[in-house]
Amino acid sequence: MINRREFIKTSALAGAGISIAQLGFGSGYQGAYPTVRTAPAERQFTSQAVERTIERMKKKIKDPELAWMFENCFPNTIDTTVHHKQINGKPDTFVITGDIDAMWLRDSTAQVWPYLPLLQEDVPLKKMVAGLINRQTFCINIDPYANAFYDRPKESEWSKDITDMKPMLHERKWEIDSLCYAVRLAYHYWKITGDQTPFDSDWEKSVGLILQTCREQQRKHDRGPYRFGRETAWSTDTVPGNGYGNPIKPNGLIASIFRPSDDATIYPFLIPSNLFAVVSFRQLSEMLLSMGKDAKLAQAFTDFAQEVEQAVKEYGVYAHPQFGDIYAFEVDGFGNYLLMDDAGIPGLVSMPYLDAVREDDPIYQNTRKFAFSESNPYFFKGKAGEGLGSPHTLVDQIWPMGIIARAITSTSDHEIGAQLSLLKATHNHTGFMHESFDKDDPAHFTRKWFAWVNTLFGELLLKLETERPQLLQKIY
Repeated sequence: MINRREFIKTSALAGAGISIAQLGFGSGYQGAYPTVRTAPAERQFTSQAVERTIERMKKKIKDPELAWMFENCFPNTIDTTVHHKQINGKPDTFVITGDIDAMWLRDSTAQVWPYLPLLQEDVPLKKMVAGLINRQTFCINIDPYANAFYDRPKESEWSKDITDMKPMLHERKWEIDSLCYAVRLAYHYWKITGDQTPFDSDWEKSVGLILQTCREQQRKHDRGPYRFGRETAWSTDTVPGNGYGNPIKPNGLIASIFRPSDDATIYPFLIPSNLFAVVSFRQLSEMLLSMGKDAKLAQAFTDFAQEVEQAVKEYGVYAHPQFGDIYAFEVDGFGNYLLMDDAGIPGLVSMPYLDAVREDDPIYQNTRKFAFSESNPYFFKGKAGEGLGSPHTLVDQIWPMGIIARAITSTSDHEIGAQLSLLKATHNHTGFMHESFDKDDPAHFTRKWFAWVNTLFGELLLKLETERPQLLQKIY
């Protein structure tokens, strides 16, 4: 671990001729940490409500390093990834994921999610989020099977994938949670603001496509229209079974050919995403009925939610010899179960965060114990700490997202405090979160610009302010 002196030597501030004495190390928060947040003149979008939140939290977080991290991370999405404008009189917001110049339906929702409680006090912020709903609607209507899009027609590095690529697509990996995240954003925007403006005929069309696509991927009558193949040396980046995935036995669950990590599923019935779909279908039904829209479509979603929920109970629970009944990560309907958890959200641990299960659900509690044990092949422990990883970054790489998911779903002050300590110890003096870090050395990390996990870190601290303020009064 390098000390702060070495950090300053290697930072941009050293090149600017700013001395260690000027930075005032040891004098508390003021001046003790270098400015790493994007300069005001270079920010993509600004929000007075976000700035007020930062100032409030800096006063409430006693640990100076955590306060500095919050100031950097919480606004990272609007500082660096938001491209907001008007198109034909409607707000339009394109949100890149960070170091990849494309917008994921999943990531873009998660990136702006912590700002939703501020919408009523900040009109520009509200318009920005409404613009993202409009853009997501536009994307789903282009292709409900795609996970990532460009802001204009352009050539993708994945244009030669063996699937129905289109000019606006960055990538076309079918992931149930992509559509669920778009629903999550729309539903909570509506509940918070009461604004129905984004929910026009284009949005209704996209809702119909969500139903059609998920019905197709139950594969009750055939394998559906979606196929995927890619020339790659990474086995998790393409799909077996002639592009349809491994065999499944239809049972009411929805096939997801890829996971939230963008890795191919082994058994296509991905249980966390199916439970997320249950929540999303019920939210869509409520929206449609409350807005006086298609009642038949609303009922179809209600029925669909019930069917998938029942199928999870029948086929998605495994009687583990050590932990008791737990949720499987993936199943195939033939009686095969994949027992693991992935740091990507939705995963098994993060299900209560998405309102997919209750925190006190006995099966979830058993699953949580399993996930944080040596029985989970993607739970890693090392000199730097412990936490969930993912096949996406191979073995021995711990994901800050998984650490945050553990904290944000925990009911234990001790467990949450341990995760805060771990996050503080592993950002490698950058002031930002990363995709993953080596379990023995946080200096070896992936993705220095990953906006989702940055704002998720901010969301965690805001949750603690409301529910467990005593944890913000500690030094970790």
